Amino acid sequence: MFWLLLLLLAWAFTGTACVRLCLAAMRAAATDPGAPAGDHELTLYETAFLSGGPQRVADVTLLSMARGRRLHLAHTGWATVVDPLGRDEIERSVIGAIGPEGQSRIAPVRTRAAHADAVRRLADRLVRSGLAVPDAHGPTIGAAVRQVRAAVLAVPALAVAALLLPVQADASRLMAGLWFLLPFTLALSCLAIARFEVHPYSPWASPAGQRVLGALLRRRSGAEPSFLTSVALRGIRAIGEPELRAAFAHRDAPHRE
Repeated sequence: MFWLLLLLLAWAFTGTACVRLCLAAMRAAATDPGAPAGDHELTLYETAFLSGGPQRVADVTLLSMARGRRLHLAHTGWATVVDPLGRDEIERSVIGAIGPEGQSRIAPVRTRAAHADAVRRLADRLVRSGLAVPDAHGPTIGAAVRQVRAAVLAVPALAVAALLLPVQADASRLMAGLWFLLPFTLALSCLAIARFEVHPYSPWASPAGQRVLGALLRRRSGAEPSFLTSVALRGIRAIGEPELRAAFAHRDAPHRE
């Protein structure tokens, strides 16, 4: 009856994943004030945070400063300060992340700027307005959905392993395999419900925040979005300029003298 141990493991994995998904959905619903989507006009930084989190804010700030000629982003992956006076606290945090020498590789600047106090305060304001998911202990919907998807793959694997084990005379292999259909069906049902009830899954934007982003996209559906807005919504993959693309492509390359 070793297959029973595998069945218990399948139930434990599936049950844990489904409970995490339910808790994440309840947590997201608790942050939703039910405000109309058009009540809040998003700034560029807010759009970036709700679409891609702190890292997206850092990227948009770097590109905004580069477009304004306050920062030079070289295709070799280096950032150089041109104007040491930032226009706002997030720009000043980027300048501080570059350091007193006024030059640094882009990769560590992106990381340090994303964890700056200015970005954290931006996140806190969005959380208080009900547009962002609180940075608290607990699973996000996206992470919980990925765990349920993993359970959908793990349960059949455990079922196959159980069928390969010796089965006692009073239990058929078919019956042993059918028992695994229960956790498999549960996992698929949770995915289907999540797809209809809480899709799209965002680790940053609350349901209200997603509605505001959706309203922003609908308002801009008839016009070509600006360069910075495109990056805020889609990330650095929206960069079309070859030199800027090269600058961010060198984020993992070490500097060589």
